[in-house]
Amino acid sequence: MDKKNLEGELDRAKGRLKETVGVATGDRKLEGEGKLEQIKGKIKDAAGDLRQGIKDKLDDLDKPKSGE
Repeated sequence: MDKKNLEGELDRAKGRLKETVGVATGDRKLEGEGKLEQIKGKIKDAAGDLRQGIKDKLDDLDKPKSGE
């Protein structure tokens, strides 16, 4: 798991909490901030997946092929 994946999970959790509190208290601004933070977390998570995929592919290129 990449660092960005961890940051993304944290942002999504904070966003869910803010959204829930915003809905419970009727604070539309806090609810909106929560939704935005969840989107930011999803983007970071996707970036982490992409970075991890690139690292995996580079590692595969460094491995010697069988028969060499």
